[in-house]
Amino acid sequence: MKRTRITILALAVCLAITVVGLSSKASGEKSSAPAAPTFSKDVAPIFFKNCAECHRPGEIAPMSLMNFKEVRPWAKAIREKIVSREMPPWHADPAHGQWSNDKRMSQKEIDTIVAWIDGGTKEGEAKDLPAAPKFAKGWQIGEPDVTFQMPEEFTVPAEGTVPYMYFTVPSNFTEDKYIAAMEARAGDLSVVHHIVVYVRDPKDRAPKRQDIGTGLLGALSPGNTPFIASPGTAKLIKAGSQIVFQMHYTPSGKATKDRSIIGLKFAKGPVDKVITTTAAWDTRFVIPPNAENHEVRATFTADEDLDIISLMPHMHLRGKDYKYIAHYPDGRQEVLLSVPRYDFGWQVYYYPVKPLRMPKGTKIEAIAHYDNSTKNPVNPDPNKAVRFGEQTWEEMMNGFFDFVPANQPKSAASGSSSSK
Repeated sequence: MKRTRITILALAVCLAITVVGLSSKASGEKSSAPAAPTFSKDVAPIFFKNCAECHRPGEIAPMSLMNFKEVRPWAKAIREKIVSREMPPWHADPAHGQWSNDKRMSQKEIDTIVAWIDGGTKEGEAKDLPAAPKFAKGWQIGEPDVTFQMPEEFTVPAEGTVPYMYFTVPSNFTEDKYIAAMEARAGDLSVVHHIVVYVRDPKDRAPKRQDIGTGLLGALSPGNTPFIASPGTAKLIKAGSQIVFQMHYTPSGKATKDRSIIGLKFAKGPVDKVITTTAAWDTRFVIPPNAENHEVRATFTADEDLDIISLMPHMHLRGKDYKYIAHYPDGRQEVLLSVPRYDFGWQVYYYPVKPLRMPKGTKIEAIAHYDNSTKNPVNPDPNKAVRFGEQTWEEMMNGFFDFVPANQPKSAASGSSSSK
């Protein structure tokens, strides 16, 4: 009996030690678990890197996300948009190509923001908050060497439809100029959907409306950044050329005036290669009424070895998806860019990490699909056939791209850097 009591006591002691040990272990695991994310330490750096470019005062986004007080009321909406990858906006299929301006968040960044929101959106300590990013005031390209403004103000009505407006100003260039950067700035961003800037050669007697891809210098549109050439490259404006503003206005409910402006910076060093803008495009298509997936194709054939430095598909409200395919002379095919969910609201240039070499004879094929059905929520009228046109309710099929000749001799471009 005595032995039995000793045995029971020993078991009780062992059990107590085990329970204490397990409790201590559990307590230790809990203490070593990572702390819940806070805005100051974990989330603010992500927002500063991925969102602040647009989500700050005076920019295109509808609200600022520069501090905790601004972000907190939008937490639920932010969670929804980043999990679905609608934000930051990026539409290229990651299976094809690598892009220097890829705006996507990493999965780790998404998980951090979700954990912060699900964990109660804690602000954190002020000492953990990094300094807010500094953005250029005024011109993103820096102070321009020369500016051109629309010759007069244009009154945008409160309502209705405004046809594309064209404003032409002389460059007054007495010598050829090599352009290293260009930025267009709206006079009133609330009514300017986009600005397309063309250069009209002094020998060109074309009417106001420009041919697709001819003389395109740059643009301002949702999702676009200013044109900045890589060292040794530039766009050319010939002496005596004219600058043409193509203005697309969208009335905002309040009559206002706009007088937009562009700024140019000249190449400061030698220019080895001149950048040309062209496109694979079509103007003869007809999209039938109620067509859900109408296809239009266009091609461009390289007549010399080319290096593509940017791609920019352009359609209007019925645009569904877009793809560039290279058909090489040796029979190979390669998808250069695929945009499976085209968004007219974001006219994006896609800049490859490395220039895309197109040997002479390569056929660049652009393939676009259009949804002219009731399934398209922004379709102006699914019961009408749609043809080429400049207005939003019409359509375009432009596969723009910028290229430089792969083997252009240095003597072909000498780079004027003065601003006479």
